[in-house]
Amino acid sequence: MGIGAIVITVFFMLVGWIVSSRLKSKFHKYSQVHLNRDLSGADVARLMLADNGINDVQVVSVEGSLSDHYNPANKTVNLSPDVYNGRNASATAVAAHECGHAVQHAKAYRMLELRSALVPIQSISAKIINIVFMAMMFGAFAVKGLLSFDTALLVIIACYGVFALFALITLPVEFDASKRALVWIEARGIVTKQEHDMAKDALKWAAMTYVVAAIGAITMLLYYVMIFMGRRD
Repeated sequence: MGIGAIVITVFFMLVGWIVSSRLKSKFHKYSQVHLNRDLSGADVARLMLADNGINDVQVVSVEGSLSDHYNPANKTVNLSPDVYNGRNASATAVAAHECGHAVQHAKAYRMLELRSALVPIQSISAKIINIVFMAMMFGAFAVKGLLSFDTALLVIIACYGVFALFALITLPVEFDASKRALVWIEARGIVTKQEHDMAKDALKWAAMTYVVAAIGAITMLLYYVMIFMGRRD
């Protein structure tokens, strides 16, 4: 990995840390506001699933902080303890958002299906790019015929192309899940106007983490494309 790539990586790690810190601050702030309806995150999740006619998805508690996610493989909405048991705007926002993914799955939302299909490809790409970087680090180019620099660049570009595509497809998936969540909690009367604004703000900062990741992946892709094009001149 060249100096430029290291600078880009460190920069986006810093930006990601800032956004993540802001997200945690928002969630902590809104977790102090007790929900007017006195529903836990688990209650909200089960109610949203039922309202959408989804009866084959389980709501379970998992360890960790901000470890919440929907698993389409075993159809589970996994909520961290603070969200599962929480009776506040933050817990409501996260629980409804993850159920938004369950609704996407049930309705065969195209972008979610595409992202799911890319998961194994991204995993393979991550392993390949690690091997290439290790080869570069240990001087594979010094062994004639083992790996040319241009070939390594093309492999890296292909891998970052997969990363960028996955990150871009993730954006509409996450934004759509949040939209479904906010529309539902308001229409169902789960939250007051103030609580709805809190939930919206919390989900906005959660979405920002994906935006940063997407910009970072695209920037790295363009960086290596420019290096490759420069060698063609």
